[in-house]
Amino acid sequence: MKIAVIGGTGLIGSQVVNDLTAAGHEAVPHSKSTGVDVISGQGLDQALAGADVVVNLTNSPTFDEASPAFFQTSMDNLLAAAHKGGVGHFVILSIVGADQVPELDYYQAKVLQEKILAAGPVPYSIVRATQFMEFMEAVLSWTADGDTVRLPATPIQPIAAEDVANAVAQVAAGAPLNGIHNIAGPEIFSLDELGRITLSHKGDNRTVVTDPAAGMFAVVKGDVLTDKNAHLAPTRYADWLS
Repeated sequence: MKIAVIGGTGLIGSQVVNDLTAAGHEAVPHSKSTGVDVISGQGLDQALAGADVVVNLTNSPTFDEASPAFFQTSMDNLLAAAHKGGVGHFVILSIVGADQVPELDYYQAKVLQEKILAAGPVPYSIVRATQFMEFMEAVLSWTADGDTVRLPATPIQPIAAEDVANAVAQVAAGAPLNGIHNIAGPEIFSLDELGRITLSHKGDNRTVVTDPAAGMFAVVKGDVLTDKNAHLAPTRYADWLS
């Protein structure tokens, strides 16, 4: 199959392209660097022409109230180009529990993206993943202050980007789900505990203080960032760190 991977040069996209190519598909990466712009629409018709599947892995440049506009415009443009090009399957990557955190603008923007896709003219699949292990560095930086990092005890089930890419590639190569496929890492931690594990492994002597009001995930209640019914990926956090 010919599969157009929009955002195909990023963390997940580049690995999706590699996985699909290894499986014998013609996976073509597209991004701003290749002349494709999902906001202006530049290059989309050409990128999707003749493609059997489109995988959209582009992301909003911000996580604030501007993010819904990004997903609205990008999805409108991509769906129009996909429909015009006769694409038979449209895949996006979303977030486990996105629909349960109305307090976060970015999560609601991802829900909007899902709704636009489901209401569109192209058969689709949504892959929802838990938080990437690769994002822990960013999470630690958000609330770092001198020798202290403040983190809430929010449950989290981190997944390696490599496992996410593998799942996206498998879904893209299959029949449209017209629904959601949830994936998660094999272990559940509290976010503050995960912070301590990460710093200890790196030999970082900063102290993690449990603070229920700290950072973006402070507004997340219960087990929204976990999914016990999800397909579990194989990579454990300690193995990923190593």
